[in-house]
Amino acid sequence: RGQVVVMTAPHIGNTGVNDEDPESQRIWVNGFVVRNPSPIASNWRSRRSLDDEMRAQGIVGVSGIDTRAVTRHLRERGAMRVGLFAGDAASRPVDELVSQVLASPSMVGADYVDDVTTPQPYIVPALGNKRFTVAALDLGIKRMTPVRMAERGIEVHVLPASTSIDELLARGTDGVFFSNGPGDPSTAAHATELARGVLAAERPFFGICFGNQILGRALGFGTYKLKYGHRGVNQPVMDRATRRVDITAHNHGFAVDAPLDRISDTPFGSVEVSHVCLNDDVVEGLRALDVPAFSVQYHPNQIGRAHV
Repeated sequence: RGQVVVMTAPHIGNTGVNDEDPESQRIWVNGFVVRNPSPIASNWRSRRSLDDEMRAQGIVGVSGIDTRAVTRHLRERGAMRVGLFAGDAASRPVDELVSQVLASPSMVGADYVDDVTTPQPYIVPALGNKRFTVAALDLGIKRMTPVRMAERGIEVHVLPASTSIDELLARGTDGVFFSNGPGDPSTAAHATELARGVLAAERPFFGICFGNQILGRALGFGTYKLKYGHRGVNQPVMDRATRRVDITAHNHGFAVDAPLDRISDTPFGSVEVSHVCLNDDVVEGLRALDVPAFSVQYHPNQIGRAHV
């Protein structure tokens, strides 16, 4: 939400779009940049082309861009604001277009949680024998996340971001989960207060991605915007306890500012950095030692493992 995505692979759209895999009810990205869009969609599950889906949802896209050059530019200078202009708008002087881009909101201070959260609570029932009941705070949750929990015997109550602490604890009798989501975690004051309420109640807490950042802020750590975020499915993350390395999926532009060289004292007891990115030493997970709480920055769908 609020971002333009540049794809580094050249041929995008060759498998088309199906109705089984989408993780949300809509495409949230504000713009999409590719080099060579595939002229055909070739997959037995495909129902329509990527171009048709983007047009139907009103998503702006542009092709014919040297995306490798754009990537090198971003890797040197960091993520930045951008504008996509077409028609009469594109005929204006370049200085005017640049001024309009620079006047657009920054991701720092951006609050998108209310845009993406579910408007109403819903339940994903456990598959097979029900073992636990978990409340999932929807900060921008992916559709398959509660499904994967349900496959493990968990009944998941997915709740809006505006949920009260009383309802959150009442719904999450066995645990509380904070999902991924967009924007600057420093703006998510209500979610941070909810996390503090869960920690104070000593209810088991688990968060991923944005939820990891919210846990960090609830524990008293700061967060900051990365020069360029972690994107893609090939990010190496080491579990510091076992030294196992997972090759993980990331999509985040902010990170938790917690010390790597020591266990930290927080209002909720001792906390350690449990996981770290091997590319740049960014905090990738937190583990509380005195209350039942932990989180990871990545999306837990490991595609490979190693030991170092």
